[in-house]
This record gives sequence, C-alpha cells and structure tokens, in this order.
Amino acid sequence: MTTDARLDDLSPGPAPTLPPVRGPRESIRYLGALALVSLGAAGFAVAFRWALALAFTYAYRAPDIVTAFERMPFALRVALPATGGLLAGFTVLATMRATGGQGVGGVMEAVVLGRVRISMRTTLFKSLGAYLAIVSGGSIGREGPLIQFGGSTGSLVARMLRLDDERSRTLIAAGTAAGFAAAYNTPLAAVLFVLEVVTGVVALEAILPAIVASAIATAVTRALAGGGPIYGLRTFTFRSSWELLAYAVLGVLAALTGQGFMRLLAAGEAFFAKTTLPTVARTALGGAIVGAIAIAIPRVTGNGYEPLNAMLNTPVPFAIVLTLLVAKAVATTASVSSGSPGGVFTPTLFLGAALGACFEHVLRAIFGVGSVGDVGAYALVGMAAMTAATTHAPLMAAVLVFELSADYAIVLPLLLATSVAVSLSRRLGPDSIYTSELTRRGVRWVVNLGGRTVVKP
Repeated sequence: MTTDARLDDLSPGPAPTLPPVRGPRESIRYLGALALVSLGAAGFAVAFRWALALAFTYAYRAPDIVTAFERMPFALRVALPATGGLLAGFTVLATMRATGGQGVGGVMEAVVLGRVRISMRTTLFKSLGAYLAIVSGGSIGREGPLIQFGGSTGSLVARMLRLDDERSRTLIAAGTAAGFAAAYNTPLAAVLFVLEVVTGVVALEAILPAIVASAIATAVTRALAGGGPIYGLRTFTFRSSWELLAYAVLGVLAALTGQGFMRLLAAGEAFFAKTTLPTVARTALGGAIVGAIAIAIPRVTGNGYEPLNAMLNTPVPFAIVLTLLVAKAVATTASVSSGSPGGVFTPTLFLGAALGACFEHVLRAIFGVGSVGDVGAYALVGMAAMTAATTHAPLMAAVLVFELSADYAIVLPLLLATSVAVSLSRRLGPDSIYTSELTRRGVRWVVNLGGRTVVKP
C-alpha cells in the first residue's frame, strides 16, 4: 500500500450504501473462519508461552529471565542480550523487503482501509526474532508477536476462503482481539483495544466478531495455560474520598511520563539510525546496552512481569523503584529502537506500576503512614494511566487493569486516572505510540465525531 492513500476529507461524501445480502452458507463459512482464527491465535499464544518456559527451564535452569540473569556472571549478562539482538536482526533482514504495514500500525491500516496485506511469512519471522530477543534478555514484551499473529491469521484465512473486503477486515480485527486476549487473559480489554486503538471508532461490524474471537481465545488460553488474573487477585480500599484527587494527579504524572517515554523511543530510533550500522549490528548493540544495564540491575531484562508482580505484592524502597523506572525505560528503548521485534505494551505497564509506586512513596512521606492506600493500588492505577497516556485508549487501559486485578472497587480511580492521562497526553502530543508509527511512514490518522477515520498524507 502507498502511504498517500486517504479517505478524502471531512466533507459528508456520498450517501451510505446498504450492506450486501449474504446467504446462510456464506454466513456459516464466515463463522467457521472466525472460529479458526480464534483457535489459531490462542494456539499460537499458548505455544509461544510454552516455548519461552522451556527455554527458561532447560537452558537457564530458572523459572524466569530475571532469576536467570541474577545468577549469571557479569560478562554473560552483556554477551547474551547482544547475541540475541544479533540473531533477531537477521530475522528483521529477512522481512525488510515485505510490502505493506506490519505490527499494530499495519493492522490499523488493514482494518480501516482494507488496502494492506498482512504477511504471515513476515509475522513468523518477526515472531522468531521476538522470541530470540526475549529469551536472551531483551527488554521487550511477548504481546507483540501474539497480537500480530492473530491479525495475520485473520488475513490468511480471509484470503484462503476468498472472503469479501468487509469480512476480511473484520476477520483481521477479530484475530487481533483474539491475540490480545490470549496474551493477557483479558477478553473485554481485547475488544476495547480493537475499538479504541485499531479502528478508532465503535463499528458494529468489528465489535461482534471481536467479542466472539476474544471469548474463544480466552477460553482456550485459560484451559491450556491456566485461568485467573495474571497478576493475582487484588483487594482495593479507599482511605478517604480525597484520595481521588491523588489519583487524578497520578494521571497527570502518567501523561508527562508517557509522553517522555514515547519521545525517548523516538530519540532512540534517531540515534540508531545515525550510527549507519547494519541492521544486525544495531540490534546487537541494543542488546548489549540492555546487558550493560543488567550488570547492575538484572530486573530490566524481559517484559517486566516478574518485578512488576513483586512490586504489587511487597513494598519496594523508593530509591530502587525510581532506579527501575529509569533503567527499564532506557533498556526498553535500547531493545525496541535498535530494531529488535517485540512488544512495548507490557514494559509500559511496568513503567506505570513503578510510577504509581514512586507516587505512593511520596504521598506517604508527606501525609504519613496510613493516610493513603497501599502501594499495590497506586501501582495498578499507574499501570492503567501510563498505558492510556501512550495508547490514547482510556477505556481499554482501565478495563485491562480491572481484568488483570479482578478488583471492581478500583474501577473509579482507574477511570479517573486514565481519562486525565489521555486528555493531557493528547494536548502534549497528538500521536499515540501506535499512530506515531504511521506518522513516520507519512500517514496521518485522525478520528472525528462522525465516526470516520480520516487518513491524510
């Protein structure tokens, strides 16, 4: 697809046409395709998780990547991520001639415009690269390959069954939702991810398949990989109604930090581009930077799940949390900006949790012990606010953390903090972490109140 494609301007345009009439046989074929895409996305997610677990168990003799790095000699902490980045760079080279968009940006173009083909071959190569980067300690998330594989499966099945353009696009959207649901065990947030991030509008044609696909993928993932919130059950309580003001302030801080993180990623990309190094050398350098940080702070490796979970369960000193916040942002920038494939979503959750924990420490120092909620509550709200600030998707972020924690009482602070974070973040920068990818390619993504997504060159 060329990047100067557009959906005209904001003028009313021609009268809408009625949807095509489809027979029962075609509807049954589409429902079968939807089930196939859902099962494929869930199966890939489970297999990817198992492959990571096998590497940790048999290669490292450790339950996770953080524990493995804590046991490693210093030299290996640098060499291993550099080697993983080098190998991931070769997988990137294998996809450099691919046409059309990839990642979430490519999915957005494919679903809204219907003019982008999502290549399964490219997806598999990037998934392999992400796997190599993750098992070697890269500071990236596993959700990227899972989301992209879901969308690619939708695109592949649609082509195989020769579905029309509308149903092809909804199948890609459904596969994306299935991949997200399988990654986080959060079906509602998966639907909102498609609606708020991918389409930018509430389209009935997209929401119904996304709901079905999310439900199927979540059920399969829970049956094979275990159910329940991935960060455990939480119990939230208000100390006083004035605490809502604190959560609003946390939303402001998340917007500032989220914008700072996105600009750090952009600066990292500019830095690696200026090095004029070959692709594999850039990804190796990014891995080496992560390894150098891991000499002193091994918890920067991986997607951040382990230290985040520990932060929710036990108090961590302020100095350590603040150090982790800065170090993880730099390490993730080194991994992602150098070109290693993988996701930035889960590392963003970690940054938000660390921000929330730091904020709770400050409040406790000012107002005293017992005057504010526990650190886990602020970490959870920080996760949602930071995610909202970077994705510009407040409902998705709030529902995601609600599903991750299974605590209804935290919904009010979540909605308040995410709304504040998105409102300020949009004023500071119009692009989200995903639309910025499109902007760099010359595509301008705008959503208006008429329910139309406008793409301008």
